[in-house]
Amino acid sequence: MMLRVFAQRRLLGATARFSRAASSATSGKNVRYEIEDDGIAIVTFDLQGTKVNTLNMDLADEFKGVMSTLESDPKVRAAVIMSGKEDNFIAGADINMFTKCKTAEEMENLSRPSHAMFDQLASGKPKVAAINGSCLGGGLELALACHYRVASSSPKTVLGLPEVMLGILPGAGGTQRLPALIGLQNAMPLMLTGKNVKPSKAKRMKLVDNVADPSALKHAAVLAAKGLADGTLKVDREPKGVQKLINKVIEGTEFGRNFAFKKARDMVMKQTKGVYPAPLKIIDVLETSAKHGFCSKAGYEAEAKAFGELGMTPESRALVSIYFGQTACKKNPYGKPKRKENTVGVLGAGLMGAGIAEVTMTKGVDILLKDAKPEGLARGLDQIYKNLNKKTKKRRMTTFERDQTMSRIVGLTDSDANWQKHFSHADMIIEAVFENLELKHKIIKQFEAITPAHCVFATNTSAIPITKLAEASSRPEQFIGMHYFSPVDKMPLLEIIRHPGTSDETTARAYDMGLKQGKTVIVVKDVPGFYVNRCLGPYSDEAMAVLLDGASIEEIDRAMVKYGYPVGPMTLVDEVGIDTAASVGKTLQGDLGERIGTADPELLEKVVAKGFLGRKTGKGLHIFPPRGKKTVNPEVVEMIEEQRKLRGKPSSGLTSVEDIQMRLVSRFVNETALCLQHDIIGSPVVGDIGAVFGIGFPPFRGGPFRLVDAFGADKFVDMMLRYRDALGPQFEPAQILKDYAKQNRKFHPEA
Repeated sequence: MMLRVFAQRRLLGATARFSRAASSATSGKNVRYEIEDDGIAIVTFDLQGTKVNTLNMDLADEFKGVMSTLESDPKVRAAVIMSGKEDNFIAGADINMFTKCKTAEEMENLSRPSHAMFDQLASGKPKVAAINGSCLGGGLELALACHYRVASSSPKTVLGLPEVMLGILPGAGGTQRLPALIGLQNAMPLMLTGKNVKPSKAKRMKLVDNVADPSALKHAAVLAAKGLADGTLKVDREPKGVQKLINKVIEGTEFGRNFAFKKARDMVMKQTKGVYPAPLKIIDVLETSAKHGFCSKAGYEAEAKAFGELGMTPESRALVSIYFGQTACKKNPYGKPKRKENTVGVLGAGLMGAGIAEVTMTKGVDILLKDAKPEGLARGLDQIYKNLNKKTKKRRMTTFERDQTMSRIVGLTDSDANWQKHFSHADMIIEAVFENLELKHKIIKQFEAITPAHCVFATNTSAIPITKLAEASSRPEQFIGMHYFSPVDKMPLLEIIRHPGTSDETTARAYDMGLKQGKTVIVVKDVPGFYVNRCLGPYSDEAMAVLLDGASIEEIDRAMVKYGYPVGPMTLVDEVGIDTAASVGKTLQGDLGERIGTADPELLEKVVAKGFLGRKTGKGLHIFPPRGKKTVNPEVVEMIEEQRKLRGKPSSGLTSVEDIQMRLVSRFVNETALCLQHDIIGSPVVGDIGAVFGIGFPPFRGGPFRLVDAFGADKFVDMMLRYRDALGPQFEPAQILKDYAKQNRKFHPEA
């Protein structure tokens, strides 16, 4: 009886709550709202025709009108702002608005109205942002203007100000409201790096006030709105204890602020070498704003001016082009695959195999990790667990999520009884064993015999032609190359390589798997080195040529880091492995002819013969001590001097910083142009994306084809011809470059 009464009361309560549903509702094109009986307005963003909400002019005008209506409506006591999309709040501003601007003033005119709109939002009746999914850029700036923020605990919920990645700064008040809310020490890293934060960290930083389960997000936001309207919810964001004292010293005094800004500038210069103007401009704006007060007229003006200036820089235009290129690569050009990959077998548990397994299983796919020997499998599983554990220590995943992810992997070796049965339900195989044609042929035949008919076989080879490997396949239409870059969990690019018999459905499935793994995917032709390594060959070759021409190891690395590369070519060859670099060089030489091998390969062969293979052996061109910084290997310096004497050639004199940069870059860019000319890549966009995400071509230069456009094809060809006349035929410009120079064309005409 008591249970029945209790159930009836619960039912009546639920009915009463249901009866308090919206008393009025209004739906616009992109923004709708409903006013509940208790005076709480629910405002929903739902940009029509897209999966993602982005702030554009139409949406902003509509939202502004809705908020003005609600402010003047006496029935409304507070508002909750949320998204009608499944997995995003507002993913940022519409980048197309920036690209249409031709002057700094036009960019400023995007910034100033947003200041006024969000100031209006921050005043008047209480507003609560209910955040589910990505809340980035302009989306976070809108949320910052609200009086309270509730984030869902969904793994898709992230908050951040990534504008620096586009070479600009937050232009809708972000440089003002973020430090005012969470303090300079927390705000600066977010703006200077563009990194996202998860809800739990955002709450610790006071960036959000509450975190709720996605199913309870609206309810939590409505409760907060009622509390703010009633005056019963008191929000205390003041730091406590030691943190309060630290803030008072660093942010509350001129000396402390100057110290913080100096440290920030030092960090930016160390990491970027000053080639990116946006981070330094962000610090300038913060410094001005801290002096005059955040959200002051001077602060807003500094932000708008800097936003306009940065938007017109070539660095920003290049970074925006990379953004659009990366976005284009997220769309599968072969369409949606007919079959979903639920179980993937990874063959080989080495560095690459374990990395491939990790990035696949973290996306919810079951993994069969197979290695020949138990000790090899153990090392692979240990690598995966350690990487996941690092994420738990950094609070990027919980221990439960780590253990749940590890439960998705089954480790197998040759000594396991009936291991073959596990592969009877594999949807895809990704092979990552040693670079040996005979071994790979054996494995292809073995696994095609035990996997179902629909299973795709992908190889991660970096040197053997896919066409040659496919000769062993009984299902060549389902055979494809998937070339990952090391370390797999950090390097974003994936090259998909088709052979003449690969079907479009197989390509669609491989592309879809790459996207699921979080990779930026490009499709390239089956040629030695594919695209990235093929272009890297002449670049590395020229680095060795410059070395023998009289420049030192340190001078070459410094010049290329100054140009914008993350590491110099001498350091890169040590990281890759000098034996590997020498082997790839020989493979490419058969196909590239005089475009490679001009640097006298004997030097690398002698270095390898001495056992100097790079970081993996502790010595290469550099010495890598267990602790401390690397130093140049003096024995290699002696070998270089000896090789210079044996060559008997005088120095060309073309070893200045600029010559080093242009000799290496022109060789690399020329090879990318030849790849386009010979249909190895499908477009300049693919070429730019592959270079930036595959080897770290300076992103602020937009990729090799954007570089030629900025340089001018005619000037670029003239430079190469001067180097050809002085140094040899390896600098002969690609015909496509000559044609573009003659016709005064650009690879990206819209630029």
